[in-house]
Amino acid sequence: MAVCGTNGAQKPVSVLFVCLGNICRSPMAEGVFRSMTKRDPRIGTIDSAGTGAYHEGSPPDPRTMSVLEENGEKSYNHLARKVHLSDFKDFDYILAMDADNLSDLSRLQRRIIKNSGANASAAKVMMFGDFGGQKGEEVVDPYYGARDGFTIAYEQMTRFSKGFIEQVLQGLDTATS
Repeated sequence: MAVCGTNGAQKPVSVLFVCLGNICRSPMAEGVFRSMTKRDPRIGTIDSAGTGAYHEGSPPDPRTMSVLEENGEKSYNHLARKVHLSDFKDFDYILAMDADNLSDLSRLQRRIIKNSGANASAAKVMMFGDFGGQKGEEVVDPYYGARDGFTIAYEQMTRFSKGFIEQVLQGLDTATS
């Protein structure tokens, strides 16, 4: 998605990562992606949210934070929030962690468009795993499992983030060349 500002210049791409409760997978994705793109002028707003409000206002799961810290991402700070209707206008990409989240987000986006028109949602809603080499790859929720599930999720987030950078950001470079 090439994003242009009012003067026709390319504006930074904004990305929202979404899971169920916004304390495990989506904050991990946000932390990894922030770390990988922190000096990239092609990236604008990065955030994460949940489709449910179960943990609203809570920090990420301690296992999420320990895996991020072990991998050098020590400055990540976040409090869980639920997806807002405005996110569909504010973000270029809304990336779901699994098929259930994608279904919830797609249904919400259709409702927004039905009630407010096509211009009410500029977001491209899709699976984050689509950037990992296998269309529709899901990140299994590690919340109820052992810590190794968080390590597996981290490896996926790293692979998916690299894929996003290669497919979307490098695509922007090609489109503007």
